[in-house]
Amino acid sequence: MQGNVSTRHLLERIRKFYEALAEPFIGRDEEARAVTLAILAREHVVLIGEPGTAKSAIARRSAELINAKFFKYLLTKYTEPSELFGPLDLNALREGRYVRITRGKMPEAEIVFLDEVFNANSAVLNALLSIMQERVWYDGYTEVHVPLWTLIGATNRVPEEPELEAIYDRFLVRQYAKPLPENKWSELLDAGWRIEAGKIPPAQPVLDIDTLNELHKLIFEVDMSDIKPKLLRLFAVLEERGLHLTDRRKAKSLKIIAANALLEGRLKAEERDLIVLKYIAPRDIEDFDKVSIVLSEELRMPERFIKELNDIKANVKEAARLVDSMRSYDPRLVDLFRSLKIAKSRILNILKEADDERVRMLADETLHEIDELLEKISYKLGM
Repeated sequence: MQGNVSTRHLLERIRKFYEALAEPFIGRDEEARAVTLAILAREHVVLIGEPGTAKSAIARRSAELINAKFFKYLLTKYTEPSELFGPLDLNALREGRYVRITRGKMPEAEIVFLDEVFNANSAVLNALLSIMQERVWYDGYTEVHVPLWTLIGATNRVPEEPELEAIYDRFLVRQYAKPLPENKWSELLDAGWRIEAGKIPPAQPVLDIDTLNELHKLIFEVDMSDIKPKLLRLFAVLEERGLHLTDRRKAKSLKIIAANALLEGRLKAEERDLIVLKYIAPRDIEDFDKVSIVLSEELRMPERFIKELNDIKANVKEAARLVDSMRSYDPRLVDLFRSLKIAKSRILNILKEADDERVRMLADETLHEIDELLEKISYKLGM
């Protein structure tokens, strides 16, 4: 870790924020990281996915961990501006003054969560555009500067309407919140039970807005010199694959790259920090997988091995369930035995290729599960 004691302390605080944000949620590390990077860069983030994927809970917890003023609202095409920005002060109106009562409303919030953000009507969308871009709310003839730090949006669809493109582009960070895979369901049930029983302690602030502002300033002290050529190469490759980034997204991507370096405890960006393009480059749902493939091919990073190992591990768990349901000498056991041997060989090759502690730990853990399952199959087969 680089920097003086004060800088190290700041970097420890943002790491603690990320870990505390992800802690109560099963399988939502990526969503927590996307929100953390957006907050650190003072940008906006949209979480895309079906209802019930913890989007609202992550947004609220992020505000609690910062001790920030929080505003949350579900938007529909019938949402009136007064629902977000406050009703008119009738007493002031009688005196000929146009004033809104903004107490507890969006103009006073530092972290805002808008659910189904793309369902808003044009009056609300026009106000949101200036707030997101300039932190200015134009109310009639009045220009109001708002304390908004980050707007977190949620949606179950990617907008196709041309009039929504400007709003969508201002969400620099995008994350697809998929439903949890089957191998996470057991943990999900346990966590849900603890929540329902009130056994999850409330979030305790680990940051405040002043500290967050100091962290944000550090972004512009990150040394970006080594990554620019590779970043330009990635932009070109993405464009060749039909993944277009607007000029705004290209320029602002540096902030998220620098934020990732800070989150990893560094004041120098490295090639591995370019992985954050997976939050910036996708537009449509299918783009998330396309971008991940490009990054896996172009970057020297362990993530491609980690994904492959996680896939193998999930298959091993599924095989273990099948083995438990099979009788001894079931001919399918032989096929499973051979498949596991092939998987074990692939993991051993990965260990030769990869030089990363996370890869080694996951590989060793998966090898242990395979060996246990091979032993169980051998017993059933009488080998």
